[in-house]
Amino acid sequence: MRTVVTEVIHGAEPAWLFAQVESLDRYPPWMRLVHRATELEPDEGRAAWWVELRARVGPFTRSKQLRMVRTQFEPGRRARFERIQPDERDHAAWILDATIEGADSGASMTMALEYSGQLWSRTVLGRILDDEIRRATRALNELLAGDSGLGVSPPPPESDPAPPPVSGEATTH
Repeated sequence: MRTVVTEVIHGAEPAWLFAQVESLDRYPPWMRLVHRATELEPDEGRAAWWVELRARVGPFTRSKQLRMVRTQFEPGRRARFERIQPDERDHAAWILDATIEGADSGASMTMALEYSGQLWSRTVLGRILDDEIRRATRALNELLAGDSGLGVSPPPPESDPAPPPVSGEATTH
């Protein structure tokens, strides 16, 4: 199953937005779905991370740890990450594809998530991704406004002010 969401980050330059999506260890501050990402040794010259994906569905939290490798990289435009485990077992595919393009009022971010396993239905996975991308859009606007303290030097916003911060939510295991 595959689900795709596109959002515009108002006031963002495409290069700044791409810097946020090109490396999985940059995701946790702005995308709750990527709870943790630790950079690993490269896989045949390609960047790799140990990633914990976490999603809430009602009162329940599901978590999955997997190894992700950046399999496609078009600097400034596209980064594709795929699950590649170092063992011989057959694993469900997890593919995250991020594409950045210029937009009239900022930069457009298209996130596509593909999953071949049986744990999530298309409806549930689509709803989770849609919700997480919308939350991520607000968090990226906060980064752009310089509210995060993450050492990012984004360009100044061109128009719309950043929305109010999203309150944190407790996570149960």
